[in-house]
Amino acid sequence: MLFASRRARSGRSATVSPWASRWQGDRGHVESWFLRLNDPDQPRALWVKATIFAPLTGPALGEAWAIWFDAGKSVAWAARQSAPVEGAAFPDSACTDVACCGLRVGLGRDGRAVGSLERAGVECRFDLTFQPEAGLLGAHATLFPHAWMLEAPVPRSKTLTPWPALRFDGSVTFGGDTVDVRGWRGMHGHNWGREHAEEYAWGQVRFDDAWVEGFTARVRMAGRLTPPISCLVVRDRDREYRWDALIDLWRQRASATDRTWTLALRGPAGEVDLSLDATDRPLACLAYANPDGRTRYCFNSKLARAVLHVRPRDAAPFSRTSEHGGALEFLRPSADGAVEVI
Repeated sequence: MLFASRRARSGRSATVSPWASRWQGDRGHVESWFLRLNDPDQPRALWVKATIFAPLTGPALGEAWAIWFDAGKSVAWAARQSAPVEGAAFPDSACTDVACCGLRVGLGRDGRAVGSLERAGVECRFDLTFQPEAGLLGAHATLFPHAWMLEAPVPRSKTLTPWPALRFDGSVTFGGDTVDVRGWRGMHGHNWGREHAEEYAWGQVRFDDAWVEGFTARVRMAGRLTPPISCLVVRDRDREYRWDALIDLWRQRASATDRTWTLALRGPAGEVDLSLDATDRPLACLAYANPDGRTRYCFNSKLARAVLHVRPRDAAPFSRTSEHGGALEFLRPSADGAVEVI
């Protein structure tokens, strides 16, 4: 399945693979492909990412990132590796493979991720296969309400979720201990743009038979920061519910602390409330460079508690909870001295 999109410059209609890189070799670009998988039974998770970073000045880089979370051992171990982008490979319209700094990922329907990253004498290795869930639950998704937004100059940061519901098998070895991965739940995301958003809260949760993904963000438009803008998409079995009006501030309520994010939205689909809480969970902080030299700091948890309440206009209300399956990220302009920056 491909996304239909419209090229802003040419005005011609085009079909673009959800994995294909939007980088054309120009300066001022950042783009990432990431996987997240959670143990459904224990508070453990792995997050891996490959990135193109093309600054306004200096050589372009390929980067590989990984975070291993284990709340039972209070672990949020993170590592990154960088190398000239010429030694990396990223997807195009005919290929779904990523190869960067020892990380190799095939993002097709029968996907595989293999890699090894090391920091401070500790190594994390993984060899994983993954497949999307059947039907609508596992089909490609986007949070944006209009396809043209993926190609237009605004917003400057784009996001897709090519595989919002994946099942993983394989193994993860951290610090010499191997964990058997069987039926872990996760997702694959793809984002790109001229810069990172100024600040955001983002969350995605896999439940048994549903998922939710959304964000609250402030972006720069015409030299000014917008008020917080939120959207949310829920899939429950074979139904999708969308709250994606974006500029609909009177029907949005968002609140964030250092480790919590709550969101309440109203719209044609009905009403929805989402709460993500990583208060007592291990947290990692990643330094995300913008092409212009500014740095943003991503506070990253993949073990948040999650509570979702949906009150559709045309169906019965339903709720979902997850004790430790929530992905929760905050992008902020400054670091926190209590959390090590990678």
